[in-house]
Amino acid sequence: MTVKFNHVGISVTDLDRSIAFYRDMFGMEPLGDPFPFSGPQFSEIMDIPQVEGRMCMIAGGNLWLELFEFANPAGTPKDPNYKVSDRGISHFGMTVDDIHATYAKLKAAGVPIHGRLQTFSGGGMRAAYCRDPDGNVFEIMQLGDGMPEPGT
Repeated sequence: MTVKFNHVGISVTDLDRSIAFYRDMFGMEPLGDPFPFSGPQFSEIMDIPQVEGRMCMIAGGNLWLELFEFANPAGTPKDPNYKVSDRGISHFGMTVDDIHATYAKLKAAGVPIHGRLQTFSGGGMRAAYCRDPDGNVFEIMQLGDGMPEPGT
């Protein structure tokens, strides 16, 4: 069996705001227009009776994010300051070409960042954890010399 990474799904409060955030900060673009979802197939796959909302797949490089704005049910807000040690997915990572420029851009835009940019020994990878408008944690990283990209 061969497995390849496909996408990360994120429930957001405001779909348009999230699309703008990932577009403005990382150049990600929608793969199509946002569209409504509802009906038996979505209810079954999500295990949510009468689910409905809007969704959009956005992409940048090899990263795809599937953004969902739920109208029914509205969803329970997640603590926007949750600890990455909390159970479940703690974060997702994005490789960037220029970590210092990306870090400065996020900081100038007021994006919450966990501490300072870190350089790790044993390869020189540089990274920082940050939060999107809904408090979801993402990691920006620039790989060190000789470190392989995932999938290579």
